[in-house]
Amino acid sequence: MAWILIVFLILLGGLIAPFGDLLGTKIGKARFSILKLRPKKTATIVTIITGGFISAISIGLLLLVSEEFRQRLFVDIPFLQKTLDESKKALIPLQEERKMLEDKINTKEKELNKLKSDVKEFRSGNVVIKKGQTLFIAKVNSNRNLKIDLANIYNSADKYVQKIVIPSNKKIKNILLWRPSDISEIESVAQKGGNWIILIKSAANVLKGDNFVFVYPELLANKMIVTKGEVITSETFSDNDLEYKNINLKIRALLTKTRDEIKSKGSIANEITTRGDFVKKIIDALETNQNIKYRLEVISLKDSKTADPIIVDLNITKK
Repeated sequence: MAWILIVFLILLGGLIAPFGDLLGTKIGKARFSILKLRPKKTATIVTIITGGFISAISIGLLLLVSEEFRQRLFVDIPFLQKTLDESKKALIPLQEERKMLEDKINTKEKELNKLKSDVKEFRSGNVVIKKGQTLFIAKVNSNRNLKIDLANIYNSADKYVQKIVIPSNKKIKNILLWRPSDISEIESVAQKGGNWIILIKSAANVLKGDNFVFVYPELLANKMIVTKGEVITSETFSDNDLEYKNINLKIRALLTKTRDEIKSKGSIANEITTRGDFVKKIIDALETNQNIKYRLEVISLKDSKTADPIIVDLNITKK
């Protein structure tokens, strides 16, 4: 059906086109004029009108004989236009979301650039205090003078930090900045009773010469971590394990285990202090007999609480 319609339209156009041309020629020769136009222009207009008439007839025939064409023209095109409008409306939130994502990316890039700058300053030696670094440690006892004691601790911490950040500035001023809610929370907890350790920590990296240092307090219970004579950690070894070249490694491993143990109990001591020459003590205790097992014990030499140093000795015995 479609190819018959196409052939018909071609034939129709071929028949009407010469007619339009002939009509234009006749009008030109007759010197006929429309709207006071020159005959030549009038002939051209008639030819154009004839071409439009051909197109109109073609469209009319398509509408008359082709249901598919009518469907596409009167149903599908409006539907597609409506779908296009709805798609444009749906695109608006996506465009807004894209803008939000671009803003977030720009913010992250700025943060990254700042981080790179901080790293560069740190490498150049300008950072004198790192974020999270403990600046001051003090003991706090719950009593009626608690607020006065805390004020004295804050002042002492302030003077100590001044010497680190602005050592050349002799003018006394407050350099530490706190959140009032942090101080109130410390006072509220400490007033409940007991013995406490207050840690004053830096909230950000601090450069030498900065005028202010943002800090936050952390309150820990001042509890007993180890007692005098307590065996903190121990290991059993054979004399083959304690060959001279391995002794230092064994000792370091045992002290690392000891450090982990006291940390798990709540100690904030950074290092363990040893008494005596551990290596010599082990060598002196070893015998030439084979297949003898030894027990190495790390023993506390004093009572130590949360912030107290840990002092230990090594004890070696046969099993």
